[in-house]
This record gives sequence, structure tokens and C-alpha cells, in this order.
Amino acid sequence: MRIHKLTIAALAVAAGLSLTACQNDDDSAGKSDPSSASSASSSGGGSGSGGSDQGGGKDSGEQGTAAGTGSNEDGKIDKCRTDELEVTAADRTIDGDGEGTVAVTLKNGGGRDCAISGFAGVDLKTSEGALSAKRSGQPADTHILKDGESTYFGVNYPVNDSGGSGVRVTGLVVTPPNETKSVTLDWPGGGTLPVTDGSGSPVKVGPIGGIGQGG
Repeated sequence: MRIHKLTIAALAVAAGLSLTACQNDDDSAGKSDPSSASSASSSGGGSGSGGSDQGGGKDSGEQGTAAGTGSNEDGKIDKCRTDELEVTAADRTIDGDGEGTVAVTLKNGGGRDCAISGFAGVDLKTSEGALSAKRSGQPADTHILKDGESTYFGVNYPVNDSGGSGVRVTGLVVTPPNETKSVTLDWPGGGTLPVTDGSGSPVKVGPIGGIGQGG
């Protein structure tokens, strides 16, 4: 019986040792799992963060380019077109001047800002046919017309004080700068021009932005 008791005790001790060893292994495995999970989480988080940054950067870059292009296109100021301009004319002759002056007004009604510069084309319709105005020697600047704003230019012509019937003026044809479409207006100036020798046009047109003498 003594032998059996020792044998049973020895088996119990061995079983206890085996159980302790198993628990230690489980503890070690349990400790290694959080470490592995943390490492994977960091790796996944880093990859996710990098992917998000790259994706966001790409998207932001594309949106920035598109916005920039749109802004450039929207910010561009195109030329004033004939269909956007309200063209009128009025006599502005000053008593005592040797020349008559007609002021032509160009009002921007296109709903947008536009740029205008240089000289308009001007033709007088007369009883002797069309008479094209000659450009003056004045400098021409660029003007930005906001919607609803106006600019002007002058048409200078010789006053018929010869006593003769002269050349009858029946109309004024205006072509805005850099345009091909014209507007025909009633002529508000003197009814006739003096007869010339045909060596050159007696009518002069000033630059956009001024209504002074043609010079």
C-alpha cells in the first residue's frame, strides 16, 4: 500500500507540473497575441494613413487644377462684341470750332466685363457714296468696360460754310474695334460736308476713350 500511495503521489505531482507548464505556455501565447495585434494595427494604420494621404493629395491636386483652370477661364476678359454694345451718336460741336464733332457712345450691355481698345471703323453714308473716316494720330489705350459702363470716341468733320449745297450726309456706320459687324445710325451732325478735291478723307475718327479733335 505504501508503494501505491507513493506512485499515486508522484503521478499527482507530475500532473501538476504538466498543468503548470501548459498554463505558462498559454500565458506566453496570450502575451504574444497583443504584441502581434498591435504591430498589425500599426502596419495597417500606417498603410491606411498613407493611402488616405495619397488619395487625398491626388484628389486635392485634381480639384486644385480644375478650380484653377475654371478660375482662369472665368477671370479672362474677352473683347467687347458688337451685339453686346449699345451704340448711339450725338452732335458735340462747339461753337467757334473749325470742325464739327460727333460723339459716339458705346455702352456695354452684355452682362459681363469686356475689353475695348484702338479705333472703331467709321463710314459716312453720303449722297456721293460711302466716305470712310481716317484715323487720327492720337494714341489708343485699352479700356475695361464693366457691364452697364460706357466709353466714347469722336468723329470730326469739316463744317460746310462754303455757301454751296455740299455733300449730303445720310447716315453713320460704326464698326467696333476688332469686329466685323456694323451698326448703322442716323447722322446727328451737320447736314452736309463741303465738296473736296478727293485727295483724302476730310472726316477723322479718334481713339476709343476720347472725343477731342482728331488732330
